[in-house]
Amino acid sequence: MPEQPRTYSRITRDVLTLLGSLIRLGRKQRKMSEADLAARVGIARSTLQLIEKGHPKVEIGLVFEAATLVGVPLFVDEPSRLASEQSRIDDKLALLPQSVRVPRSKVKDDF
Repeated sequence: MPEQPRTYSRITRDVLTLLGSLIRLGRKQRKMSEADLAARVGIARSTLQLIEKGHPKVEIGLVFEAATLVGVPLFVDEPSRLASEQSRIDDKLALLPQSVRVPRSKVKDDF
């Protein structure tokens, strides 16, 4: 059975393209060749080209590693703030239920 093609929202495609462009810009500002950055990340040059084009099928960890190596900030402007940001999110999650359940039947409240 052939695999169904996955569709991505417009914003997802735009964000991937933007992140890829930021990685390319950072690489060029650091005067790194594609081969140099690919070797540092531990990937093929063709995979780096997919990352820089914003291809959605590339592993997110590889994209984040490439971004980190060229100085693209991820989620926070200073890496030292990541722990406090994670702690803040954990505090919010602790206030929410452990799981979300969809009701099996609709409540009949017509009196």
